[in-house]
Order: sequence, then structure tokens, then C-alpha cells
Amino acid sequence: MKKRSLASIIAIISVFATLLLVLSGCGNSKKSSSQSSNPSSVQQIKKKGTIRIAVFGDLPPYGWVNKDGQRVGYDVTLAHKVAKDLGVKVKFVQVNANNRVDALNSNKVDLVLANFTVTPERKQVIDFAKPYMKVSVGVVSPKSKPITNASQLKGKNVIVTKGTTAENYFTSKQPDVNLLKFDSKTQQFNALKNGRGVALADDNSYLYAWSKDNPKYTVGIKSIGPKSYIAPAVKKGNKSLLNWTNKEIDKLTKQSFFVKDYNTQLKPYFGKEVKPSDIVLPVK
Repeated sequence: MKKRSLASIIAIISVFATLLLVLSGCGNSKKSSSQSSNPSSVQQIKKKGTIRIAVFGDLPPYGWVNKDGQRVGYDVTLAHKVAKDLGVKVKFVQVNANNRVDALNSNKVDLVLANFTVTPERKQVIDFAKPYMKVSVGVVSPKSKPITNASQLKGKNVIVTKGTTAENYFTSKQPDVNLLKFDSKTQQFNALKNGRGVALADDNSYLYAWSKDNPKYTVGIKSIGPKSYIAPAVKKGNKSLLNWTNKEIDKLTKQSFFVKDYNTQLKPYFGKEVKPSDIVLPVK
């Protein structure tokens, strides 16, 4: 009897062990299948040998095409580093502020590095990795008629780019302001020069850079609304690339990559009032 009971127990244990192995195999199979079906997974990117990264083409000093036809800037330098660390080539896809989300969701790009501010609304439709910059909305205006307080904007035309944090902030928090919305950074700055608005609102960091190159203008409101963070973005649910990017941001922060990137790409464009600590996040 004892021998039979022992044999029965061993048989039952063997059955459970077999089931666990089968289930484990199914789980790994599903995971492998998911990786294979995701064109932007790390596995597929390495298999193709190329990562498609969305960047701006008209936003110095973050992403633009210089006079020699080369893509340069803070985000572009980061993109090259990401591709190098993945062991692949980079293919740049130029975007505007209002089509960054669509570029991800339509599988036109794998990763967005286009001065992308993290917001609750965006987090509902895409996934942000860990941030690598901090910014806030600023307001630039002519030195001859400087805007130094938000109250001066009531009932006036303020220029913004569609799909930006500045547009979202003024729409929700300053409804008495009339917004003139444009598709690109080039269009919005031309509108300001043509006097179509009393001021222009955008991320303060590159307003400093723009006003340095355009000395007839001043960033009269250096910060309005809450502090924000700039981060890489991937398609919603792309955990493979998201996890890899999070580790990459941690590694580059510890290596002081972003401080070096700042000194090379941003410092020449900013005035003395901007310091690396105003932009670069500290090592945790």
C-alpha cells in the first residue's frame, strides 16, 4: 500500500511538473512572439540594424539642419548615442510638435527625441521613458514692448505652436488669451517678427537661445505654470524599448553625458542667465 501511495504521489508530482514546463514554454513563446510582432522592439531594431528616431528640423539648439545640410543639436547628439549603444544605425524622421504622437502610433518611428514634454494627456496615448531635461513655459516679446506679467496678455494675441505644452497651458489656465496657433517653430517665430501677436509662448530654454540670436526680443516671463520634464517617448505598450531606454537614460546621467551634451550643444546658444543645472537633471 505504501509503495502504491508513494508511486501515486510521484506520478502526480510528475504531471504537475510537466504542466509547469508546458505553461512556462507557452509564456516564453508568447513573449517571443510579442517581440517578433513588435517592429519597434529592441530585438527587431537590432535585427533590422536601424532605429528610426523622430527629431525636429527647425529648432536650434535641440534639433535642426545646419547650413551644411547636417542634422545637429542636443536631441540629435542623444539620438546618435542611443543608436551607438544599441549597436545600430540611426535613421532620422523629421516631425513637427503636433505629429510626434502620430509618428509613434502609425509606426513611422521607434523613438521620439524631439523636445517632448511629459504631460498627463500624452501619457494616456504613448509611453514616456525617464526624463533627461527640465523646462517650463516662457514668454518672449519685443524689447520695445516687453511682456513681463501674464496680466498683460489678457485679450491679446499670443503665438504658439500646435501640440506644445505652451498651447495646452494657455488653453486650460489662461482662457482670456487669444492664441494664434502654427504648425512649426519657423512659422511661429516669423509670426512674432511680423507683429501678429504681442508675444510668443514656448519652452523657456530655447526661447533664451532664440532671443540671444534675435536681440530685439526678450524673455520677459521666464517661467509660467508648472515645471515640466522632457523625455524620450515610445509607442504605448512597447515595454522592450521603454525598459532599454530607461536603463540608457540612467547610464548616461551617471556618465555626465547630458552635462557634456549641454556644454557642446546648448551653452553656445544660451545667455549667462542659463546654467547646466537649469536644464540637466541631477544624478540620483
